[in-house]
Amino acid sequence: MVVRGRRVVVDGAERPASVLIAGGRITAVRAIDHLPADAEEVVDAGDLVVSPGLVDSHVHVNEPGRTEWEGFDTATRAAAAGGVTAIVDMPLNSVPATTTIAALEEKRRAARGQCHVDVGFWGGVVPANIPDAAGQSAALESLADSGVRGFKCFLVPSGVDEFQPVDEQQLRRALPVLARRKLTLLVHAESPDRISTHAGRAGSYRDYLVTRPAAAEVDAIRLVARLAGEAGAHVHIVHVSSARGVEAIADAQSDGVTITAETCPHFLTFAAADIPDGATEFKCAPPIRDDADREALWDGLRSGTLGLVASDHSPAPPAMKCAGDFVRAWGGIASLELGLAAVWTEARVRGFSAVEITRWMSEGPAALAGLNGRKGRIAPGYDADLIMWNPDDEFAVDPPALQQRHKLTPYAANRLRGAVRTTFVRGLRVWDAGSIVRLAAGELL
Repeated sequence: MVVRGRRVVVDGAERPASVLIAGGRITAVRAIDHLPADAEEVVDAGDLVVSPGLVDSHVHVNEPGRTEWEGFDTATRAAAAGGVTAIVDMPLNSVPATTTIAALEEKRRAARGQCHVDVGFWGGVVPANIPDAAGQSAALESLADSGVRGFKCFLVPSGVDEFQPVDEQQLRRALPVLARRKLTLLVHAESPDRISTHAGRAGSYRDYLVTRPAAAEVDAIRLVARLAGEAGAHVHIVHVSSARGVEAIADAQSDGVTITAETCPHFLTFAAADIPDGATEFKCAPPIRDDADREALWDGLRSGTLGLVASDHSPAPPAMKCAGDFVRAWGGIASLELGLAAVWTEARVRGFSAVEITRWMSEGPAALAGLNGRKGRIAPGYDADLIMWNPDDEFAVDPPALQQRHKLTPYAANRLRGAVRTTFVRGLRVWDAGSIVRLAAGELL
């Protein structure tokens, strides 16, 4: 097969090219007029952008155990619709949480035969699987050797009982285990000492925002950076939300710590002033902050301090969003299908191109998950994960048309640009013209 177009993102540029594909892999990238005599199918993208498929390294699928929140079928349908050709599933919100080999195998059994894009798995670091002070317990060591792409931990309560937070001493014992295996620790970085109880009006977004200040993020980043430097480990800060958080990461990077970080589409799109009281569809943790924080996140992407954008797709049934009550509402935003369009809509007005989108949403997440060399680029030897999308096509978000299980979204009725037309996973067309056209084409990574 050959996919060719006038706007192919390859080698850090957007240019005319033909992408040659065989056996699910890219075999060569040639001039646009290059057409092998034995090509069985030629797909002409015309003026659509042809990009490497997105890799979303921060997705809560929730199956098994909380499949009524989301599941592998609906999550990977949403991924395909949004141009995401590989996701990495977070270890919490499913039951059991992915903190043991048995739990990982249960999750893999649940996923088999349901996935429309490729799926990998993070493991979880929790108090129960960390070696004790005497070095006893092989649970974390064995899970590290079982095929997970890396690990995730929380420093504050996660919201579910199955995934307990860890403290400084527990991190000191866990990080050397991961460092020896060159596995990354992803950290939900908020300091519990800075989180306060919601003492204001239940429906006030500003009162909720006060309970999780930027100082909580900064203190946690500094702690994790110090411990990572001591252990020689790679740590990655998920969903960075504040200007001060970006500064703390830049400081740690300047000190030689192996620390990377991401932000999310909702932090790049919304600001606190946009959020009406009672609009709990916007609730997430850490919270969406002010416009100055949003612009600092864009600057962090521009400078490279923040290396990638991931959705933190965290769905729940609408009843759990407790409309009007920020105290009781589940904190999570479901946006797996809308990530490309949301980021592109804001990126284009700031002078960014499809090349930067590829770096943040394909190459960066693939590298984080240890999939570089296979995912995230249009280059020989890589999986033929490609998307064709129209960067100029504007559309209004129509929640009932979304592929995710529950349709509640803060993007409802927003006008976004960047419509995905076709998604290929390893050379297989899985999404085309608004619907899934090939079922269960995904593999477990």
